Amino acid sequence: MGDGADLKVDGAISSQLTDIARAAGELERRGYDCCWTAEVNHDPFLPLVLAAEHTTRIELGTSIAVAFARNPMTVANVGWDLQDYSKGRFVLGLGSQVQAHIEKRFSMPWSRPVARMREFVLALHAIWECWRDGTRLQFEGDFYTHKLMTPMFTPEPQSYPFPKVFVAAVGEAMTEMCGEVADGVLAHAFTTKRYFEEVTIPALQRGMARSGRNRRDFQVSAPVFVVTGHDEAEVAANAVGTCKQIAFYGSTPAYRKVLELHGWGDLHTELHRLSLQGQWDAMGTLIDDEVLDTFAVVAPIGEVATAIRDRCDGVIDRVLIGFPRTIGEDTVSAVLRELRGQPGN
Repeated sequence: MGDGADLKVDGAISSQLTDIARAAGELERRGYDCCWTAEVNHDPFLPLVLAAEHTTRIELGTSIAVAFARNPMTVANVGWDLQDYSKGRFVLGLGSQVQAHIEKRFSMPWSRPVARMREFVLALHAIWECWRDGTRLQFEGDFYTHKLMTPMFTPEPQSYPFPKVFVAAVGEAMTEMCGEVADGVLAHAFTTKRYFEEVTIPALQRGMARSGRNRRDFQVSAPVFVVTGHDEAEVAANAVGTCKQIAFYGSTPAYRKVLELHGWGDLHTELHRLSLQGQWDAMGTLIDDEVLDTFAVVAPIGEVATAIRDRCDGVIDRVLIGFPRTIGEDTVSAVLRELRGQPGN
Protein backbone atom coordinates (compact mmCIF):
# COMPACT_ATOMS: atom_id res chain seq x y z
CA MET A 1 0.00 0.00 0.00
CA GLY A 2 1.48 3.30 -1.11
CA ASP A 3 5.00 2.06 -1.78
CA GLY A 4 5.49 4.69 -4.51
CA ALA A 5 6.48 2.17 -7.16
CA ASP A 6 3.19 2.35 -9.06
CA LEU A 7 1.60 5.54 -7.79
CA LYS A 8 -1.49 6.44 -9.82
CA VAL A 9 -2.08 10.12 -10.55
CA ASP A 10 -5.69 11.17 -11.01
CA GLY A 11 -7.49 14.31 -12.10
CA ALA A 12 -10.94 15.77 -11.53
CA ILE A 13 -13.33 17.33 -14.02
CA SER A 14 -16.47 19.40 -13.77
CA SER A 15 -19.69 17.44 -14.23
CA GLN A 16 -21.11 20.01 -16.65
CA LEU A 17 -22.04 17.99 -19.73
CA THR A 18 -20.99 20.54 -22.35
CA ASP A 19 -17.35 20.32 -21.23
CA ILE A 20 -16.97 16.62 -20.48
CA ALA A 21 -15.66 15.34 -23.80
CA ARG A 22 -12.90 17.96 -23.95
CA ALA A 23 -11.94 17.74 -20.27
CA ALA A 24 -11.79 13.94 -20.13
CA GLY A 25 -9.81 13.77 -23.36
CA GLU A 26 -7.38 16.36 -22.02
CA LEU A 27 -6.76 14.36 -18.84
CA GLU A 28 -6.09 11.25 -20.91
CA ARG A 29 -3.68 13.10 -23.22
CA ARG A 30 -1.78 14.48 -20.24
CA GLY A 31 -1.33 10.98 -18.89
CA TYR A 32 -3.61 10.94 -15.86
CA ASP A 33 -4.75 7.51 -14.64
CA CYS A 34 -8.33 8.33 -13.64
CA CYS A 35 -10.92 10.98 -14.37
CA TRP A 36 -13.14 11.67 -11.35
CA THR A 37 -16.51 13.43 -11.23
CA ALA A 38 -18.19 14.70 -8.07
CA GLU A 39 -21.80 15.06 -7.01
CA VAL A 40 -22.04 18.75 -6.30
CA ASN A 41 -24.48 20.65 -8.54
CA HIS A 42 -24.72 17.99 -11.29
CA ASP A 43 -25.29 14.25 -11.47
CA PRO A 44 -21.94 12.41 -11.21
CA PHE A 45 -22.79 9.38 -13.38
CA LEU A 46 -24.17 10.90 -16.57
CA PRO A 47 -20.93 12.74 -17.48
CA LEU A 48 -19.00 9.47 -17.38
CA VAL A 49 -21.01 8.14 -20.32
CA LEU A 50 -19.58 10.97 -22.42
CA ALA A 51 -16.14 10.53 -20.88
CA ALA A 52 -16.18 6.83 -21.76
CA GLU A 53 -17.18 7.64 -25.34
CA HIS A 54 -14.33 10.11 -25.84
CA THR A 55 -11.48 8.21 -24.13
CA THR A 56 -9.96 4.75 -24.43
CA ARG A 57 -7.48 4.25 -21.57
CA ILE A 58 -8.19 6.42 -18.56
CA GLU A 59 -10.25 5.06 -15.65
CA LEU A 60 -13.54 6.82 -14.91
CA GLY A 61 -14.88 7.24 -11.40
CA THR A 62 -17.24 9.08 -9.08
CA SER A 63 -15.65 10.84 -6.14
CA ILE A 64 -18.20 10.83 -4.81
CA ALA A 65 -21.76 9.80 -5.61
CA VAL A 66 -24.06 10.13 -2.61
CA ALA A 67 -25.00 6.56 -1.69
CA PHE A 68 -27.82 7.32 0.72
CA ALA A 69 -29.59 9.51 -1.84
CA ARG A 70 -30.12 6.28 -3.79
CA ASN A 71 -30.56 2.57 -3.12
CA PRO A 72 -28.31 -0.40 -3.97
CA MET A 73 -30.46 -1.55 -6.92
CA THR A 74 -30.36 1.78 -8.76
CA VAL A 75 -26.62 2.13 -8.15
CA ALA A 76 -25.99 -1.48 -9.18
CA ASN A 77 -27.76 -0.78 -12.49
CA VAL A 78 -25.81 2.33 -13.36
CA GLY A 79 -22.54 0.75 -12.20
CA TRP A 80 -23.13 -2.34 -14.34
CA ASP A 81 -23.94 -0.26 -17.43
CA LEU A 82 -21.00 2.14 -17.00
CA GLN A 83 -18.60 -0.76 -16.47
CA ASP A 84 -19.83 -2.38 -19.66
CA TYR A 85 -19.85 0.78 -21.77
CA SER A 86 -16.39 1.89 -20.58
CA LYS A 87 -14.97 -1.60 -21.20
CA GLY A 88 -14.10 -2.19 -17.56
CA ARG A 89 -12.78 1.26 -16.65
CA PHE A 90 -15.43 2.37 -14.14
CA VAL A 91 -14.71 2.96 -10.43
CA LEU A 92 -17.74 3.45 -8.18
CA GLY A 93 -16.88 5.96 -5.48
CA LEU A 94 -19.55 6.38 -2.82
CA GLY A 95 -19.97 8.72 0.12
CA SER A 96 -22.51 9.06 2.92
CA GLN A 97 -22.91 12.87 2.93
CA VAL A 98 -24.25 14.25 6.22
CA GLN A 99 -27.59 13.86 7.95
CA ALA A 100 -28.99 17.28 7.07
CA HIS A 101 -28.40 16.79 3.34
CA ILE A 102 -29.78 13.26 3.28
CA GLU A 103 -32.96 14.14 5.16
CA LYS A 104 -33.62 17.72 4.05
CA ARG A 105 -32.11 17.83 0.55
CA PHE A 106 -32.69 14.28 -0.70
CA SER A 107 -35.68 13.39 1.55
CA MET A 108 -34.15 10.02 2.36
CA PRO A 109 -33.71 8.18 5.69
CA TRP A 110 -30.59 8.58 7.82
CA SER A 111 -29.39 6.28 10.58
CA ARG A 112 -26.19 4.47 11.59
CA PRO A 113 -24.19 5.59 8.55
CA VAL A 114 -21.32 3.11 8.96
CA ALA A 115 -23.60 0.08 9.28
CA ARG A 116 -25.80 1.38 6.45
CA MET A 117 -22.83 1.91 4.12
CA ARG A 118 -21.46 -1.53 4.89
CA GLU A 119 -24.80 -3.07 3.99
CA PHE A 120 -25.04 -0.92 0.86
CA VAL A 121 -21.75 -2.29 -0.47
CA LEU A 122 -22.68 -5.88 0.39
CA ALA A 123 -26.04 -5.45 -1.35
CA LEU A 124 -24.34 -4.16 -4.50
CA HIS A 125 -22.22 -7.29 -4.70
CA ALA A 126 -25.19 -9.55 -4.04
CA ILE A 127 -27.09 -7.94 -6.94
CA TRP A 128 -24.12 -8.11 -9.29
CA GLU A 129 -23.51 -11.76 -8.38
CA CYS A 130 -27.15 -12.53 -9.18
CA TRP A 131 -26.78 -10.93 -12.61
CA ARG A 132 -23.43 -12.55 -13.35
CA ASP A 133 -24.02 -16.04 -11.97
CA GLY A 134 -27.76 -16.44 -12.34
CA THR A 135 -28.12 -17.17 -8.63
CA ARG A 136 -31.24 -16.29 -6.68
CA LEU A 137 -31.28 -12.76 -5.29
CA GLN A 138 -31.84 -13.12 -1.56
CA PHE A 139 -30.40 -10.10 0.23
CA GLU A 140 -32.12 -9.03 3.43
CA GLY A 141 -30.51 -6.60 5.83
CA ASP A 142 -31.41 -4.00 8.42
CA PHE A 143 -31.63 -1.19 5.83
CA TYR A 144 -32.02 -2.78 2.40
CA THR A 145 -33.93 -5.79 1.11
CA HIS A 146 -33.50 -7.13 -2.42
CA LYS A 147 -35.28 -10.42 -3.04
CA LEU A 148 -36.95 -10.02 -6.43
CA MET A 149 -35.15 -10.36 -9.76
CA THR A 150 -36.78 -11.79 -12.88
CA PRO A 151 -35.19 -12.36 -16.31
CA MET A 152 -36.91 -9.25 -17.70
CA PHE A 153 -35.04 -7.03 -15.22
CA THR A 154 -31.67 -8.79 -15.44
CA PRO A 155 -29.11 -6.88 -17.56
CA GLU A 156 -27.31 -8.59 -20.43
CA PRO A 157 -24.09 -10.41 -19.46
CA GLN A 158 -20.78 -8.58 -19.70
CA SER A 159 -17.21 -9.76 -19.76
CA TYR A 160 -15.71 -7.32 -17.25
CA PRO A 161 -15.17 -7.68 -13.49
CA PHE A 162 -17.48 -5.90 -11.09
CA PRO A 163 -16.68 -2.19 -10.71
CA LYS A 164 -14.28 -1.44 -7.90
CA VAL A 165 -16.16 0.15 -5.00
CA PHE A 166 -14.38 2.95 -3.12
CA VAL A 167 -15.97 4.62 -0.09
CA ALA A 168 -15.22 8.06 1.33
CA ALA A 169 -14.20 7.98 4.97
CA VAL A 170 -12.99 10.45 7.58
CA GLY A 171 -13.72 8.80 10.93
CA GLU A 172 -12.08 5.60 12.13
CA ALA A 173 -15.29 3.52 12.11
CA MET A 174 -16.08 4.26 8.44
CA THR A 175 -12.43 3.77 7.53
CA GLU A 176 -12.37 0.39 9.25
CA MET A 177 -15.52 -0.60 7.36
CA CYS A 178 -13.79 0.31 4.09
CA GLY A 179 -10.98 -2.07 4.92
CA GLU A 180 -13.50 -4.83 5.55
CA VAL A 181 -15.80 -4.66 2.50
CA ALA A 182 -14.68 -2.00 -0.02
CA ASP A 183 -11.96 -2.05 -2.68
CA GLY A 184 -10.59 1.32 -1.72
CA VAL A 185 -10.99 4.35 0.52
CA LEU A 186 -11.45 7.92 -0.67
CA ALA A 187 -9.62 9.93 1.96
CA HIS A 188 -10.08 13.64 2.49
CA ALA A 189 -7.53 16.25 1.45
CA PHE A 190 -7.44 17.40 5.08
CA THR A 191 -5.43 14.33 6.04
CA THR A 192 -1.77 14.65 6.92
CA LYS A 193 0.81 11.94 6.36
CA ARG A 194 1.08 11.45 10.11
CA TYR A 195 -2.70 11.00 10.39
CA PHE A 196 -2.54 8.41 7.61
CA GLU A 197 0.25 6.54 9.39
CA GLU A 198 -1.20 6.67 12.91
CA VAL A 199 -4.96 6.59 12.33
CA THR A 200 -6.13 5.82 8.78
CA ILE A 201 -3.86 2.90 7.83
CA PRO A 202 -4.24 1.07 11.20
CA ALA A 203 -8.04 1.40 10.92
CA LEU A 204 -7.97 -0.03 7.38
CA GLN A 205 -5.80 -2.91 8.56
CA ARG A 206 -8.24 -3.72 11.37
CA GLY A 207 -11.04 -3.93 8.83
CA MET A 208 -9.00 -6.08 6.47
CA ALA A 209 -8.14 -8.44 9.31
CA ARG A 210 -11.85 -8.96 10.00
CA SER A 211 -12.50 -10.12 6.45
CA GLY A 212 -9.17 -11.86 5.86
CA ARG A 213 -8.31 -9.56 2.98
CA ASN A 214 -4.89 -8.66 1.60
CA ARG A 215 -3.81 -5.02 1.67
CA ARG A 216 -2.24 -5.40 -1.78
CA ASP A 217 -5.77 -5.71 -3.18
CA PHE A 218 -6.84 -2.41 -1.62
CA GLN A 219 -6.20 1.18 -2.73
CA VAL A 220 -5.97 4.40 -0.75
CA SER A 221 -7.01 7.36 -2.87
CA ALA A 222 -6.54 10.92 -1.64
CA PRO A 223 -6.38 14.47 -2.94
CA VAL A 224 -3.26 16.39 -1.99
CA PHE A 225 -2.99 20.16 -1.74
CA VAL A 226 -0.16 21.26 -4.05
CA VAL A 227 1.47 24.68 -3.79
CA THR A 228 4.03 25.25 -6.49
CA GLY A 229 5.35 27.80 -8.97
CA HIS A 230 8.33 28.70 -11.12
CA ASP A 231 9.83 31.05 -8.48
CA GLU A 232 9.37 32.03 -4.83
CA ALA A 233 6.93 34.82 -5.63
CA GLU A 234 4.66 32.48 -7.62
CA VAL A 235 4.81 29.83 -4.88
CA ALA A 236 3.89 32.45 -2.26
CA ALA A 237 1.02 33.78 -4.36
CA ASN A 238 -0.37 30.28 -4.93
CA ALA A 239 -0.13 29.50 -1.21
CA VAL A 240 -2.74 32.13 -0.31
CA GLY A 241 -5.69 30.21 -1.74
CA THR A 242 -4.51 26.92 -0.27
CA CYS A 243 -4.21 28.49 3.19
CA LYS A 244 -7.85 29.57 2.92
CA GLN A 245 -8.88 26.04 1.94
CA ILE A 246 -6.98 24.52 4.85
CA ALA A 247 -8.49 27.09 7.21
CA PHE A 248 -12.00 26.29 5.99
CA TYR A 249 -11.58 22.56 6.61
CA GLY A 250 -9.78 23.23 9.89
CA SER A 251 -12.81 25.15 11.15
CA THR A 252 -15.06 22.10 10.65
CA PRO A 253 -15.66 20.01 13.80
CA ALA A 254 -15.44 16.75 11.81
CA TYR A 255 -11.74 17.42 11.11
CA ARG A 256 -10.72 18.65 14.56
CA LYS A 257 -9.09 15.29 15.34
CA VAL A 258 -6.53 15.81 12.59
CA LEU A 259 -5.42 19.11 14.08
CA GLU A 260 -5.45 17.66 17.61
CA LEU A 261 -3.08 14.89 16.54
CA HIS A 262 -0.54 17.60 15.74
CA GLY A 263 -1.25 19.57 18.92
CA TRP A 264 -3.24 22.26 17.10
CA GLY A 265 -6.63 21.85 18.77
CA ASP A 266 -6.65 25.54 19.75
CA LEU A 267 -6.25 26.45 16.07
CA HIS A 268 -9.51 24.65 15.31
CA THR A 269 -11.26 26.54 18.11
CA GLU A 270 -10.17 29.91 16.72
CA LEU A 271 -10.91 28.96 13.09
CA HIS A 272 -14.37 27.76 14.07
CA ARG A 273 -15.04 31.00 15.95
CA LEU A 274 -14.02 33.10 12.94
CA SER A 275 -16.05 30.95 10.56
CA LEU A 276 -19.21 31.68 12.55
CA GLN A 277 -18.46 35.38 12.02
CA GLY A 278 -17.84 34.89 8.28
CA GLN A 279 -14.22 36.10 8.53
CA TRP A 280 -12.87 33.80 5.81
CA ASP A 281 -9.87 35.95 4.82
CA ALA A 282 -8.77 36.32 8.43
CA MET A 283 -8.95 32.55 8.86
CA GLY A 284 -6.41 32.03 6.07
CA THR A 285 -3.85 34.21 7.81
CA LEU A 286 -3.82 31.79 10.79
CA ILE A 287 -2.32 29.05 8.62
CA ASP A 288 1.41 29.55 9.15
CA ASP A 289 4.22 27.88 7.21
CA GLU A 290 4.39 24.90 9.59
CA VAL A 291 0.69 24.13 9.21
CA LEU A 292 0.82 24.71 5.45
CA ASP A 293 3.79 22.37 5.01
CA THR A 294 2.01 19.72 7.07
CA PHE A 295 -1.17 19.73 5.00
CA ALA A 296 0.19 20.64 1.57
CA VAL A 297 3.06 19.77 -0.73
CA VAL A 298 4.96 23.05 -1.04
CA ALA A 299 7.80 23.03 -3.57
CA PRO A 300 9.03 24.83 -6.68
CA ILE A 301 7.98 23.26 -9.95
CA GLY A 302 11.35 21.57 -10.44
CA GLU A 303 11.02 19.71 -7.14
CA VAL A 304 7.28 19.18 -6.87
CA ALA A 305 7.19 15.66 -8.37
CA THR A 306 9.68 14.40 -5.78
CA ALA A 307 7.79 16.17 -2.99
CA ILE A 308 4.47 14.60 -4.06
CA ARG A 309 6.06 11.15 -4.13
CA ASP A 310 7.49 11.69 -0.65
CA ARG A 311 4.07 12.73 0.66
CA CYS A 312 2.39 9.64 -0.82
CA ASP A 313 5.10 7.09 -0.04
CA GLY A 314 3.85 4.39 2.29
CA VAL A 315 0.29 5.72 2.63
CA ILE A 316 -1.34 6.75 -0.69
CA ASP A 317 -1.76 4.54 -3.77
CA ARG A 318 -3.49 7.03 -6.01
CA VAL A 319 -3.25 10.77 -5.63
CA LEU A 320 -5.62 13.41 -6.94
CA ILE A 321 -3.65 16.52 -7.80
CA GLY A 322 -4.97 19.96 -8.55
CA PHE A 323 -2.23 22.21 -9.89
CA PRO A 324 -2.50 26.01 -9.55
CA ARG A 325 -4.04 27.70 -12.58
CA THR A 326 -0.77 29.50 -13.28
CA ILE A 327 0.95 26.21 -14.17
CA GLY A 328 0.68 25.54 -17.91
CA GLU A 329 -0.37 22.27 -19.59
CA ASP A 330 3.12 21.41 -20.84
CA THR A 331 4.56 21.86 -17.34
CA VAL A 332 1.84 19.71 -15.79
CA SER A 333 2.51 16.96 -18.33
CA ALA A 334 6.23 17.09 -17.54
CA VAL A 335 5.53 16.76 -13.80
CA LEU A 336 3.29 13.75 -14.46
CA ARG A 337 6.02 12.10 -16.52
CA GLU A 338 8.52 12.72 -13.73
CA LEU A 339 6.13 11.25 -11.16
CA ARG A 340 6.15 8.04 -13.20
CA GLY A 341 9.90 8.08 -13.75
CA GLN A 342 9.43 8.66 -17.47
CA PRO A 343 11.93 10.74 -19.49
CA GLY A 344 10.86 14.13 -20.78
CA ASN A 345 10.40 15.07 -24.41
